[in-house]
Amino acid sequence: MAQPIYLDYNGTTPHALEVIEAMRPFLEQEFGNPSSSHWYGIAPKQAVEKARRQVAGLLNCRPEEIVFTSGGTESNNHAIKGIAQSRRELGKHIITSNIEHPAVLEVCRALAEDGVKTTYVPVDRDGLVDPAEVEKAIRPGTILISIMHSNNEVGTLQPITEISTIARRHGITMHTDAAQSVGKVEVDVRALGIDLLSVAGHKLYAPKGVGALYIRQGVQPAKFCHGAGQERGWRAGTENVLEIVGLGKACEIAKRDLDGHISHMRNLRDRLHRGLLETLGNGVALNGHLEKRLPNTLSLAFRGLAANRILEEIGLEIAASPGAACHSDMVTISHVLEAMGIDREWAMGTLRFSVGRMTTADQIERAITVVTAAIRKLRG
Repeated sequence: MAQPIYLDYNGTTPHALEVIEAMRPFLEQEFGNPSSSHWYGIAPKQAVEKARRQVAGLLNCRPEEIVFTSGGTESNNHAIKGIAQSRRELGKHIITSNIEHPAVLEVCRALAEDGVKTTYVPVDRDGLVDPAEVEKAIRPGTILISIMHSNNEVGTLQPITEISTIARRHGITMHTDAAQSVGKVEVDVRALGIDLLSVAGHKLYAPKGVGALYIRQGVQPAKFCHGAGQERGWRAGTENVLEIVGLGKACEIAKRDLDGHISHMRNLRDRLHRGLLETLGNGVALNGHLEKRLPNTLSLAFRGLAANRILEEIGLEIAASPGAACHSDMVTISHVLEAMGIDREWAMGTLRFSVGRMTTADQIERAITVVTAAIRKLRG
């Protein structure tokens, strides 16, 4: 049986072939420790520094402002906990949004045990944060604002430049979780005006288990991991050379081909959206902003249906993600859809389709047929 059509690129991405080839020597021959002073450490050390330049090139920053991590979750933890610790004498208040990834929300909840308070600003029906709401939440002792660059469920892009301007005006450190954005839209840390930014490798065709944290020169979060002083002391531990090389190559590809990838993904996303609207009519609604969203992300609500039941019907042919989960007689709506105020009869039937660079037009046409048949069957 053929594999299902993969429409869950926001969940994770396949490895790009160029990434695999770049990694191969460090799997097969170049096993040395980049911290070694002898011959075997030379090539791994050079590879790590090349990757640092590649990541910096994509983000438009200095190579020395890039710290390699184990992924987006670690990057978020380092940024938020690091600033909470290093600036604790200035205050114990953080501002974030109520649609953040758990890798931000759970960090803020954990910091509450140390007396750090968090204000969760709301979003509108499109999933947008209002910069005015962020400024209104600032108080004496606010040390960090952390607002995601784009939402992983509905794809809405946030007004980070406006928010960072507010943060600078008040002398507050600004962090953004850009795990879903890097490689899909332009992410320029200088233009955004932010202090810290999180990257996840497996969201842009690099391996799982590697990421990066941009730390603007002059910003001083506390060290995340103590040890022998790798990564200029920010994160100790022998570098994951194999995967760092993969992340670097993925960032090089993203910078080189970004415009073409954006056009490809947007065209396929919009074709899927049009096709389902044409066949299913008024029982389908878009979650998220129509224009200000990732070019690959399509969150659709199917009124009166349960997401898990739809996935059961299409699962052998389509891989997608639910916006609600069924547990016995209960339906749990995602915190993002709840925060956006999506009516329950719509939210419980939400699916996220996310296309990628490997998605084809034929796959989209097949997906329209399969999803349409499933919805019609479930509606009797």
